[in-house]
Amino acid sequence: MRAAAFLYPWDVVGDPDAARRVAELGVRQATLASAYHSTRALTPRHPRHRVVTARHAAVYYPPDPGRWAGAALAPHSQRWVAGADPYGEAAAALTDAGVEVHSWVILAHNTRLGEEHPDITVRNAYGDRYPWAPCVARPEVRDYAVRLAAEAAVRPGARGTELESCGWYGLDHLHAHDKIGGAALGGVGSFLMSLCFCEVCRDGYAAHGADPERLLATVRDALAPAFAGRPAPAAADRAGEWAAIAALLGEHADAVAGWRDAVAERLRREAVAAVRAAAPEGFRVLLHADPAPHRCGANAGMDPAAVLAHADGVVVPCAGGAGARAGALGPFAGHATERTTLAANFPVVAGMGGSPATLAADAAHAASLGATELRLYHAGLATDEDLAAVADALRKLAADEAAGEASGE
Repeated sequence: MRAAAFLYPWDVVGDPDAARRVAELGVRQATLASAYHSTRALTPRHPRHRVVTARHAAVYYPPDPGRWAGAALAPHSQRWVAGADPYGEAAAALTDAGVEVHSWVILAHNTRLGEEHPDITVRNAYGDRYPWAPCVARPEVRDYAVRLAAEAAVRPGARGTELESCGWYGLDHLHAHDKIGGAALGGVGSFLMSLCFCEVCRDGYAAHGADPERLLATVRDALAPAFAGRPAPAAADRAGEWAAIAALLGEHADAVAGWRDAVAERLRREAVAAVRAAAPEGFRVLLHADPAPHRCGANAGMDPAAVLAHADGVVVPCAGGAGARAGALGPFAGHATERTTLAANFPVVAGMGGSPATLAADAAHAASLGATELRLYHAGLATDEDLAAVADALRKLAADEAAGEASGE
């Protein structure tokens, strides 16, 4: 089962042993960030530092001025990793170590752009702006995301790409000193707090048959119990979550879904097409995805049949146990073909909630659900003990596969 590990350029640049260590894990691929949001990251083995602070969303290669000429929005460069092209340097080192490199591109998540251009961001039912969440319904945001997808994905030496946050972003965000947990919103409340009421989205709701002002009032009324301390009961699954949302939205539910689904689907099709137009033949295009179209965030919600009709596959979050894994992978597996890549993404950093010790069993279960590959989050953040467990798990999986092939299973 092909495995890939996520990496940042700073995990490799300046560490002559990093690429070799990644290769020795037993992974065939590194999914290497070429465009990434702000973060503060631990680097447990780097000889020059232990913490990297990426102060804002940035690209880790020299952007092409010609591509961005005349664009309303453009990516920012970074200054916290040495060199003009940290992505290229890291990619070359990994390739030399025998690890295939695929790019990792963050699209609709960029706090710096949101702070510089507040009008482009999601505006909730109370008028609050989310600077980390560009509204993908806006033409300038879609133009930015599509241009970025093509440029950041098709870097020299990359054999494929993984596009993250290719859809709606909303309330949920790992924000510095976050203080939004006082009211238990759950999945239903989080979605309602993620609905955008910028002028473009208001017009979109109206075009789908909803009265934007009545919709806004409905959303506020639906959220009032949660802010009073009486949140809606947690849904049993994704379908139940949407059913609860639809019940609260009432007559507006179809218009909300119709508008948001159409916006997200257009973005995905245009982004994938732009990558394919810029890429060599055989370049794989995967999207980080959730099978519930109403879900927001890094793993953007999308219809499984629709996305697998134009992308080569999806990367699906698989933390949370067997039931959660089945709920995430099952809908995609039901629409997969023999050419579909269905990658099960497992956190392997124990200190961040991952379970590297159970990776072999978890991966085997994912394979039984239709997963064809593994993604390991995140080789650069993991401790030596975490990585040793990962290497053991990958050896066991390889041995089990070899035994199965030998027995004809």
